[in-house]
Amino acid sequence: MEHAKELNNPLPTSPLFFMKPDVALLTDSKFYYPNFTKDLHFECEIVVKIDKAGKNIREEFAHKYYSKITLGIDFTARDLQTKCKTEGLPWEMAKSFDNSAPIASKWIDLSSLNFDSTNFNFYQNDRLVQHGKSSDMIFNINQIIAYVSGFVTLKTGDLIFTGTPSGVGPVAIGDHLRGELNGIQLLELSVL
Repeated sequence: MEHAKELNNPLPTSPLFFMKPDVALLTDSKFYYPNFTKDLHFECEIVVKIDKAGKNIREEFAHKYYSKITLGIDFTARDLQTKCKTEGLPWEMAKSFDNSAPIASKWIDLSSLNFDSTNFNFYQNDRLVQHGKSSDMIFNINQIIAYVSGFVTLKTGDLIFTGTPSGVGPVAIGDHLRGELNGIQLLELSVL
């Protein structure tokens, strides 16, 4: 909710989703700043891994389709996104480029935590820039899965980035980024 407010966007009445190709995933600890943008922003998010295929999943059954979460970054070329929005074009060039979705390699089993009280912290050069709580999500995971699966068949291994809290901002070459979920460091990235 806070991220929508910081961008002066109205709160959506249904989930907004877009897709990233497999080449967007990055599990390495090194991210190379792309040369096609001058305004790259981080958006740290909880990521859910889909356990089994499903289509038109009802919200009350959605919890059967996932069991693990981790942290990821949805990198956004904000200058390209603004241009696309202004021209009424899709955002893929701003969101779906190679390595635009770094994810932690370690996954947390949901049997070991209460997702409703999950929180995460994201640091840029050891400065806390984002603090997120699952209870602040506009739509919970089950609602997101039900909505998305109404349009797209979810497959085993698909990843859903669940949205970001306020505090997004630009990155620069030389930055060190890291994320913690419930106090456990999961994500670490150097921007080169």
